Amino acid sequence: MRNLGGFDGVHRHGARVAALALCTMLAPPAGAHHAIGGEIPSNGWEGFLSGLAHPILGLDHFAFVVAAGLIAALHRHGVLIPIAFAAASLIATGIHLLSWNLPAPELMISLSVLLFGVLLIARQLRLPIVVVLAAASGIFHGYAYGESIVGAEMTPLWAYLLGLALVQLAVGLSTRWLVDTALRPTFSQGSVPLRLAGFAIGFVGLAYLATQ
Repeated sequence: MRNLGGFDGVHRHGARVAALALCTMLAPPAGAHHAIGGEIPSNGWEGFLSGLAHPILGLDHFAFVVAAGLIAALHRHGVLIPIAFAAASLIATGIHLLSWNLPAPELMISLSVLLFGVLLIARQLRLPIVVVLAAASGIFHGYAYGESIVGAEMTPLWAYLLGLALVQLAVGLSTRWLVDTALRPTFSQGSVPLRLAGFAIGFVGLAYLATQ
């Protein structure tokens, strides 16, 4: 268990959380996640760029990966959480390319963001359960990622998958590293900044649910 820091730290991180909530209110619709104007990538560079951009341009995807990184910082082996999510998302992208259908993927994505916001607010977070939830969520996020690459040739397809894997791991693991090294005094299970982050991420999920 890590100790809660002083009020200055709480205020700083509270301001960052408020900024995230403001971004949510100004966010584009859930479908506007494409780096190249919705066009199918035609070469390796476009595929890689699209893969890097999709989880960042989509605030629902980005909020989930950040939440996974925050929760990961609370566990000794927490790196398994963003890794499980990224791996499952790549598998599910393939599922989409095979034309297998998943029920209500956008709804499930919104619910997953809301759920991980709630998990950040909760005091007890069991690692095996969170890893399973992250992997299950990755299936639906990855299925949505697949929409951007349907019909592409193999080179941009593999580049897209590489970009997806790199950016999701980079965001999730760097979030964990940042909390672990720089923000440790103010982030702990049940701490005020962590709960504020949970509320902000949960708000992202609710905002996207409202668009369904």
